[in-house]
Amino acid sequence: MTESAPKHFVTTAPERCRVCYTCIRECPAKAIRISGSQAEVLPERCICCGNCVKVCSQKAKQIVDTAAPVRALLGSGRRTAACLAPSFPAEFPDVDHRRLVGALRRLGFGLVTEVGFGADLVADRYRRLLEGGDGRRWIATSCPAVVTYVEHYHPGLVKDLAPIVSPMIAMARALRRLHGRDLGMVFVGPCVAKKMEVADPQLPGELDAAITFAELRRMLEDAGIDPAAAEPSDFDEPRAGLGALFPISRGLLQAADIHEDLLDGRVVSADGRNSMTDVLAQFEEGVLDARLLEVLCCHGCVMGPGYSRPAQLFERRAAVRDYVRSQQESADADRWRRNVERFSDLDLSRAYGAEDRRVSPVGDGGAVQEVLARMGKHRPEDELNCGACGYDTCREHAAAIVKGLAESEMCLPYTIEQLKVTVRELASSNEQLASAQAALLQAEKLANMGQLAAGIAHEINNPLGIVLLYAHTMLEGAADQAAKADLGVIVEQADRCKRIVAGLLHFARRNKVVPQPTDLRELVERTLGMLHLPPEIRTSVRTDCPDPRAEVDRDQMAQVLTNLFTNAQDAMPWGGELSVAVSGGDDCVHIDVSDTGRGIRPEIINKIFEPFFTTKQIGRGTGLGLAVTYGIVKMHRGNITVTSNADPAKGPTGTTFRVTLPRKAEMG
Repeated sequence: MTESAPKHFVTTAPERCRVCYTCIRECPAKAIRISGSQAEVLPERCICCGNCVKVCSQKAKQIVDTAAPVRALLGSGRRTAACLAPSFPAEFPDVDHRRLVGALRRLGFGLVTEVGFGADLVADRYRRLLEGGDGRRWIATSCPAVVTYVEHYHPGLVKDLAPIVSPMIAMARALRRLHGRDLGMVFVGPCVAKKMEVADPQLPGELDAAITFAELRRMLEDAGIDPAAAEPSDFDEPRAGLGALFPISRGLLQAADIHEDLLDGRVVSADGRNSMTDVLAQFEEGVLDARLLEVLCCHGCVMGPGYSRPAQLFERRAAVRDYVRSQQESADADRWRRNVERFSDLDLSRAYGAEDRRVSPVGDGGAVQEVLARMGKHRPEDELNCGACGYDTCREHAAAIVKGLAESEMCLPYTIEQLKVTVRELASSNEQLASAQAALLQAEKLANMGQLAAGIAHEINNPLGIVLLYAHTMLEGAADQAAKADLGVIVEQADRCKRIVAGLLHFARRNKVVPQPTDLRELVERTLGMLHLPPEIRTSVRTDCPDPRAEVDRDQMAQVLTNLFTNAQDAMPWGGELSVAVSGGDDCVHIDVSDTGRGIRPEIINKIFEPFFTTKQIGRGTGLGLAVTYGIVKMHRGNITVTSNADPAKGPTGTTFRVTLPRKAEMG
């Protein structure tokens, strides 16, 4: 059965994995790789401690189910023993142990035994080991996850592993002596590492399979067996003594009558992921001078990953303790002692093999520095060592990335900063999209108005020309002063209509931009000189860039400037200052036209580029100047914005129009 044991004992359900990196943080062997934002257990590095299974709130880490081969074994007719781990009271606290044994017999097991007796045998061997006078240091080997961790990640300590099998293997060998080699054996307990131990090539054929308590529960449910209602039956001999305390931290020491004296430090006990890794590292460094180091990967076997019911540490410890105490009160001590002596010559030795799984350190070389720089960690103070990625330090994370075990996105500060950059880019894109949408709406509005204006101008222009012709003819031949004055009004208003129609035609006409290199300062000065502004309006022109040139259509840009200058003049009927500034960079040039006039009220500033919108008195404007200006600027692939203050309480009043034009024409 060991030949068909799966190589993966812990797997990941991809659809459940939320990539929270908790499993990486809790994995002492760093046997989990993140690839494509997906956690993957690496079987060649995994020590089967099951920490990842216990801490995964999404149940993405799953223990490989080995119940099917056990069902096949029970159905084969071969006599099979269930070797029940001494931690079973923590799984079945409300079920009398006799009824649990009865349920296992009904399931098909011919023998139901306590691995606690194997622990008694192992405890005896540890007592003998320490009584030896060679003074060697030993690491207890009851926990297969610790053994594998030493073989893979502290190969220099393999020589210090106690040459004693685990309680499970000890019980199996005792049962083989009692019942022969043909006896089938299945371990039932809370540990996924036992599945790996059954498949260990150093221990060939010791047991047939190992299942967890959770798998046993499912097998009983599938068979319709209620443990609480099963016919009572007791464990087969040999029965356990204090070895039943093994699943509790320091249980081995009590069973072996070995005392952890804090004064002499001869024995040191540690349990849990952090303590295990720390104490083994210090043991290898020679910091500890203990003769026996008792280490458990979990906080005792009562906290293994194979339980089906949730419970706290001390609740489970209490369940085991209460069971052992009740059994000791009624136990036949002499019979237990005879059983132990009966197996005093049983071979409980085993060998180990170093399988170095350490990854060569990458040091502080260029590869690590490059990864750190890519994550924005250019200085030591940038390395926050927050642990959110699952690694203790930023450098460990960077080294894991170099080794192909991790990804940059696992770094929370880096990911947050990337999200901020993305948000800023999205905000910028949103602004550009909003600006483009507004420009599109304005262009559509201008196009519609242009079509309307062209139609109106076409229909009005001919009759208006006839009216003007006859009005001028009559005015020239009129002798009566009153009639002459009336005809003058007709001519004046008809001329006004002509100007309006001319404006409509110009607005409707879509002139093609003919760009040519133009000195914008010279164009500004020439346009200002042609306006003949009143003396009460002061003008100034300055250039804030070394090169004021851009590729524009000179005539159309002159019209833009004329419209802006005329608006500035109209905004300062009592005089003021009209200033023009030409500035820019490598890609664009800005023309700022500022006046010290009355300003534009906030409620109308969004309407000023709309056709036929004007704040001027009747007869003073058509509302087409800024609309035409806007159209010309957009045809140049430029932009025009306005800032204004019309409230003297907020500071000097006035308006600034900024025209932004690309230096190189991009006409489409």
